[in-house]
Amino acid sequence: MSEIVFRSECLNAVLEQSRDASPEDIVHLVNDAITSVFTHTKGSGYRVQYDDKDNCSNASSNSSIPRRELFRAARMLQRQHKSRTVTFSKKAFLNVVNLCRDTCTYCTYKAEPRQSKAVMMSRQDADSILSMASRYGCIEALIVTGERPEERYDQARRWLAENGFKSTAEYLVHISERALEKGLFPHTNAGNLQRSEMVELQKTNVSMGVMLETASNRLSEPGMVHHLAPSKRPEERIKVLEEAGRLGIPMTTGLLLGIGETVHEVVASLEAIRRLHQRYANIQEVILQNFQPKPDTAMRRSPPADAGYFMAVVAACRVMMPDINIQIPPNLSPDTYHEFLSVGINDWGGVSPLTPDYVNPEFPWPAIQRLEADTRSAGCELECRFPVYPEFTHMVPADLCDKMSDVAQSEDIMLVSRERWRRW
Repeated sequence: MSEIVFRSECLNAVLEQSRDASPEDIVHLVNDAITSVFTHTKGSGYRVQYDDKDNCSNASSNSSIPRRELFRAARMLQRQHKSRTVTFSKKAFLNVVNLCRDTCTYCTYKAEPRQSKAVMMSRQDADSILSMASRYGCIEALIVTGERPEERYDQARRWLAENGFKSTAEYLVHISERALEKGLFPHTNAGNLQRSEMVELQKTNVSMGVMLETASNRLSEPGMVHHLAPSKRPEERIKVLEEAGRLGIPMTTGLLLGIGETVHEVVASLEAIRRLHQRYANIQEVILQNFQPKPDTAMRRSPPADAGYFMAVVAACRVMMPDINIQIPPNLSPDTYHEFLSVGINDWGGVSPLTPDYVNPEFPWPAIQRLEADTRSAGCELECRFPVYPEFTHMVPADLCDKMSDVAQSEDIMLVSRERWRRW
C-alpha cells in the first residue's frame, strides 16, 4: 500500500484490495465529502436531498474524513487500474428520430412531430452523414433514437414505411450495416430494446448503451422527473441490462445526477450497476452525467448539479468500482472538465468534429486538439478508442474484430491508430 495513510478504514481496505466498499461506506464518504460544501454555499447549484438514511447525523465515527482523501484515493485507484491513459471515441452522432413515447421533465431531445426540431432521418440523409464522418476520420457511429416512437406517433409509422421498415429497430440494423460499409463502428442507444432486437443489432454493433439514470422508484412517482417516462422505471432499464449481459454485449450505462435524487439513491444506483457487472462482466463503461437545465423543459428553472457534489460522486464511483471505466461528458463541464482527471475518470466519451450533441445542443464538444492538450497538461496521455473498450473486444463478433484490427494501433493494442483519429 502507498505510504499515504487514510483515516477511512474503507479507503484503506479498497486500496489494499482486502475488501470492496459497501454502499453504507460510500454513503458516508460522499456525505462527508460534500457536507461542508453545502453548509457554506447557498444557491450555487443543485442542493443534495437528504433522507433518513442519508442524514449526516448517521455518519460514521470518523465522519471528519476530508474530501481530499476521497479524491486522492480515487486518483490512486485510477492510476492503479487504468494507468495514465485517458481515452475518447471520435464519433458522428446520428440523430435518427427524436420522437419519443416518454416524457422526461429535463429532456430537450424529444420533439413533437410539428416542432421545427423534429427529426425523422431518411436513408439518404443517414448515408450522407456516414460518408462525411468517414472523411473526417471518425471511428464511431453513435446511433440514437427516442423510445419506440412508432408506438405513439402515426408520423413515425409512416416514416418507417416510406423507408421500407416495419420498426425503428429494423431501421437501426440497416444504418449499422451502412456504417460498417463506410468504415465506422456502430454503437446504438435506442432505449429499452427487446432481446430479439439486441440479437440482430449485436451482429453489427461493437457495443450498445442504455442509461440507467437512477435506480430510484421514487423518481417515477407523480410529480417526479420520470413519472411520464415508463421506459425509465428502474426495473425496465435493469431488465434490458440483464438481457444484454446474458447475450454478452458490451454495454455502456450510467447515472444522471442532479434530478432530485438523494445520496442514498445515488449509491443504490451505483450498487445496481456494480451487481450487474459482477454477474455478467459486460458493463464496459459508467457515464456520470451532470444535469444542466434546458430552457424548453419543465425543469428550466432548476439549478444544475453542483460541481462539488458531482465530483464527490465521481470519486465514490471509482472507490466503489476500482477497475470500471468511468466517463464524464467534457462538454457539460466546459471550464472544469480537466479537473475530473484528479478524481478517478479515465474516459471522455464520444467527441465529434462533425455533429452536435443533440441531447445537450447548447453545449458544444471541445475541439479534439484542446482535449488532447488539456489531458496532457493533467499528466495523462489521450488515446482514441473504438466504441468498445480494448478489454471487452473478446465479446465482439470475430468479423467486427477483424475490421477493427485493420485500423488499430496493432494486433495487441486495440486502440485506434493515431493516423486515423488525428485526421481533424
